[in-house]
Amino acid sequence: MMLRKDNLQAALRAALERRRQAHSLRTMAPLAEGMVDFSSNDYLGLARDAHLLEQAHAKVMQLRPLRGGATGSRLLSGTHAYMCEVEDKLASVFDAEACLVFNSGYQANTALLATIPQRGDTILCDELIHASLREGARLSFAGRHYFRHNDLNDLEQRLQKAKGHCFVVVESVYSMDGDRAPLKEILDLCGQYGAHVVVDEAHSTGLWGARGEGLLCVEGLHRHPALLARVYTFGKAIGGHGACVAGSRLLIDYLLNFARAFIYTTALPLHSFAYIEAAFDKIATTLALQQRLWQIVHYYKQKQKQVQAAAGLHFWETQSPIQVVEVGGNERTRALAAYLQQQGLDVRAVLAPTVPEGKERLRICLHAFNTFDEVDKLFESFRSWNF
Repeated sequence: MMLRKDNLQAALRAALERRRQAHSLRTMAPLAEGMVDFSSNDYLGLARDAHLLEQAHAKVMQLRPLRGGATGSRLLSGTHAYMCEVEDKLASVFDAEACLVFNSGYQANTALLATIPQRGDTILCDELIHASLREGARLSFAGRHYFRHNDLNDLEQRLQKAKGHCFVVVESVYSMDGDRAPLKEILDLCGQYGAHVVVDEAHSTGLWGARGEGLLCVEGLHRHPALLARVYTFGKAIGGHGACVAGSRLLIDYLLNFARAFIYTTALPLHSFAYIEAAFDKIATTLALQQRLWQIVHYYKQKQKQVQAAAGLHFWETQSPIQVVEVGGNERTRALAAYLQQQGLDVRAVLAPTVPEGKERLRICLHAFNTFDEVDKLFESFRSWNF
């Protein structure tokens, strides 16, 4: 019997070679010591706060039984009473009936959309939603469609054609464009059609609100009848790891019983829960962190107006710490990022296919710990670059 020759290795090499030729081959680049951070999602600088780490460690050392890891899934040996206390506290922060902590934002988003929508239902997604939400929609048996970014007219046309229960999926702040969704308009429109809205608050968690509760709460929309679920991520402005889904008690009980990504995975360690609690306490008692961040954002935007024409680059207008410098072309964008890194500025290129061809960009993340002088150096480097 002749066996089919396996050409898998050749296929893998060919796929990587195509990426290389398109100047889009991904590699990991550790953060170099001494670089000015304009790339991380640590917007408030909490990930580098030694006192927070000490607080979390001290809390874990007080808990009994003492465990470095969770030892199992939440439904087996992995739930400690302290975890439930933190979830209750998060429900208070987000003014929700209940919260359920997941191991990451990716897991929470995927679990939510893979579990709630059923065969015969419809999922309508903004075309710029995160890959984790796309993955969850793909795993669902529901039909899925994408509407133009923040386009209410296109969304309404698709709502009119939706079948079964309809779920509309958006982000409050978009991670690659830095812009905000028209949340009230989307919720009101979906309310007219009986659709259920899911909002990923990953890039607003910690940045808006006196307790870091995000945009929906600040705008008074968290109790809108069309809102089904909110996802809050702890790996960005909170500086830790994990995420939670906030919503009704019914929603949380359903996920606990049917979300396979929650049921069949080992839980986060106690240290992550202790860090999350300490970080939200820090935000609630240190409003100067948010104030400093928005001062840096305002200063950046002022400098941007002065240099845009001179640099020959397209600086986008955003209302968040995520700033976009559109360069165009993978090779050109890589070259500018490399030049900035040579100047001691940690700026990373975002290339196709992560973003559409022709929209390749630098994603500038601003932080409460950045200084005005560092922003000045960034714009001086833009002026001096010659490709």
